[in-house]
Amino acid sequence: MGTHVIVGAGPIGTSTALELVQRGHHVKMITRSGSGPVHTGVERLAGDVSDPVALAHLSGGAEALYNCANPPYHRWPELWPPMASSMLSVASNTGAVLVTMSNLYGYGPLDHPMAESDPLASTGTKGRVRAAMWTDALAAHRAGRVRATEARASDFYGLGVVDSHFGRNVGRLLAGKKVRVVGDPDAPHSWTYVPDVGRALAVLGTDERAWGKPWHVPTAAPCSQRQLASRLCEVAGLPAPRVVPVPAVGLRLAGLFSPETRGLKETLYQFDRPFVLDSSAFTRVFGLEATPTDAALGAILAGQAGPTGTLRATPAGRREEAP
Repeated sequence: MGTHVIVGAGPIGTSTALELVQRGHHVKMITRSGSGPVHTGVERLAGDVSDPVALAHLSGGAEALYNCANPPYHRWPELWPPMASSMLSVASNTGAVLVTMSNLYGYGPLDHPMAESDPLASTGTKGRVRAAMWTDALAAHRAGRVRATEARASDFYGLGVVDSHFGRNVGRLLAGKKVRVVGDPDAPHSWTYVPDVGRALAVLGTDERAWGKPWHVPTAAPCSQRQLASRLCEVAGLPAPRVVPVPAVGLRLAGLFSPETRGLKETLYQFDRPFVLDSSAFTRVFGLEATPTDAALGAILAGQAGPTGTLRATPAGRREEAP
């Protein structure tokens, strides 16, 4: 078993690290601060991954390099290009497989379930940033300079994932409080369970059938924001929740003070109409299926239980740390 390097120590990086360790690999995790899970199989390192010299030094001998970072959304055009370029350069020079964790922004609005064969036709700023990252990596792969692959997932949910559309409402739902959601509460939506992402990334970094292609992480059947909230409460034995949309004027006002909220304008289509991905290709090729929604929600609730077995509010979480 070899050494695998993960950039980013948030829920996705951590889930991937623990999955790789379980498979017998040694993991180096790189962030600005040297954070990450405390585990004998995980070596936590501090460094600036936008510096290819520093990154090459820290990731020497790696069999695969996993990009699990996620800078603040409103700074993607500024921060992603040097980071992505550095990781692509290091993977090209060292022979490490480059595995990039991405999302669905690059597709833009579609009127059908998203498949890997759909073009990256987004006209939005964030969508174009993500599309350019894969375009550059794929060009290098086709030129024989690197072995690259990319995972794409929908909105994350899972224990400790609070910086997400569903995660930020878990505590309120368990407290019996009304929750406000962006867009149409009843529009079908795909949700990707974080442990499934970790398992998928571990496969992509170690199976040569994955290289040179993008892959959708196994994701359960879509359900609306209201349905997901209701299922959480039902599994928890609680009354049905009150789920209401955030008024458009409320989003505009919040955007005056929050650049991230202001940036929702570009991706609001993901919540005001059906937003569904097709992950059947991953399951067909690699045999990995999505965790059933109720099982995932049960795991979230089990992790929320305090010493007495009673439910408590969601613990503080964070996005994938951007080195």
